[in-house]
Amino acid sequence: MRRTWQIFKVDPFDARLGTHKIHGLSAIFNRTVYAVVVEGNLRITFYIEGNTLVTTNIGSHDIYRH
Repeated sequence: MRRTWQIFKVDPFDARLGTHKIHGLSAIFNRTVYAVVVEGNLRITFYIEGNTLVTTNIGSHDIYRH
């Protein structure tokens, strides 16, 4: 998990992370929301605002249902 977190901090779109768009959350937030699988069932959802990465949630796959 620590290695994945380090990669995420440097480049959240690194191909090793499998970053993907979450359409349902994107509609709710009215902006493109992405998700990264950190380890097993642990996910991070986030969006980009200017030069800032904003996390919307960190947790299990259930975070997609909010």
